[in-house]
Amino acid sequence: MPSISLISLVAGQPVQPSGSLTVRSPYSGDIVGTVGLASATDADAAVAQAVAFRATPTRYERSEILGRTLVALESQRDDFARTISSEAGLALREARYEVGRTIDVLRFAAMEALRDDGQVFSCDISAQGKARKIFTTREPLRCAVAITPFNHPLNQVAHKLAPAIAAGTPIILKPSEKTPLTALKFAELLRQSGLPGPMLSVLLGPTQEVAERLVRHPDVEVVAFTGSVAIGKRIALTAGYKKLVLELGGNDPLIILDDADLDLAVTLAAEGSYRNSGQRCTAVKRILVHQRVAEEFTQRLVARTAEYVCGDPLDENTRVGTVIDEPSAIHLETVVQEAVAAGAKVLVGGRRSGALIEPTVIANVPRDCRMIVSESFGPLAPIVVVRDLDDALDVANSTAYGLSSGVVTSSLPNAIKAVRTLRCGTVNINEVPGYRIESSPFGGIKDSGLGVKEGVIEAIKGYTFVKTFSLPW
Repeated sequence: MPSISLISLVAGQPVQPSGSLTVRSPYSGDIVGTVGLASATDADAAVAQAVAFRATPTRYERSEILGRTLVALESQRDDFARTISSEAGLALREARYEVGRTIDVLRFAAMEALRDDGQVFSCDISAQGKARKIFTTREPLRCAVAITPFNHPLNQVAHKLAPAIAAGTPIILKPSEKTPLTALKFAELLRQSGLPGPMLSVLLGPTQEVAERLVRHPDVEVVAFTGSVAIGKRIALTAGYKKLVLELGGNDPLIILDDADLDLAVTLAAEGSYRNSGQRCTAVKRILVHQRVAEEFTQRLVARTAEYVCGDPLDENTRVGTVIDEPSAIHLETVVQEAVAAGAKVLVGGRRSGALIEPTVIANVPRDCRMIVSESFGPLAPIVVVRDLDDALDVANSTAYGLSSGVVTSSLPNAIKAVRTLRCGTVNINEVPGYRIESSPFGGIKDSGLGVKEGVIEAIKGYTFVKTFSLPW
């Protein structure tokens, strides 16, 4: 597709660029776009415009803006999918799926913009009470900042922007410098759909001048971040006295018990490990298989992996594109080599070419290997044999992460025990760890987050505060 030229936005208007960013395809290295960069002055101006904004659209108007954006995105599905594939290296099937998920985000946010979750409390219900009623209502914050990652360049952006718009909160977006084109194109859809300029700025630029300045700014009332643990903890240390919503890494297990439907287990393991090139915080990062079924499961997974064609993201036959860049692929290659040196065995895949790394099944992986203890952000499927459910739960809980998990079993008692025992934000029975809908609560604990949830409904809460008032009644 032709190269795209875009510019950072303050209050919906292009900035005077302080420099430019070149975006290249992770697969071919070709230039797919350029972005005009913002400065510290632009960051300050974006905050000032947001804080000064008073003409908040009504609930109906916000819902209509989101609905018009949905219609516009539907009409440009293929264009957005190709932009995602070009700048992120994701296979077209993944990019198209992401566009579909984003349409759901917009739809649910448009619905929630119309919903009032205020409460009423009668005060004459105790000896200390009187004839009054207490009411609650949600009010928007003055200014939010969102920082999004590269792995879902459209859906992660929508998950930050759409709930803020539904809430009526002006927001400043700092998308990943690796995938900025999709974010800026999406911002243009919102502008064309009637979003007032001060409600959205999109800024790319030097970290200290833009991201860190926004995070520290005293007039920013909430920072919503999705990305690495290291950056998330840095934000927590430097943000100051403001609300934080941190969605960090994951090292999600898929537990396969001896009573599992193995056809289902293999499908979940392959899809969970390889979709989006394995670059999801909720991807399957560890496959914990009961010793009684480990051999058969492994043979089936190796055969299934051969179906995941790895190659040009824009080729319709490709099922697994690149990871985000060659250094990331080299890191994954190193992680595999470390496991092999420790006694693991690569059964299929494992080869790298540039930013492409083949879907890889690794057996006999020691429990203390880096690919088991830490997050490996790529299409790797490491298998760890476990003795029973208790052993699997111990291994699952043994890392610093606590985002999501999946358990494949036909036993309700096993499922209930897993739900109660796993220390993570989500447990899915007979499904991949990452399964959700765009409105359901999502988030993790430990190094995966602070326990503050996202998803459209919860995110709206993050962009608002509850005001309580009472009247004589």
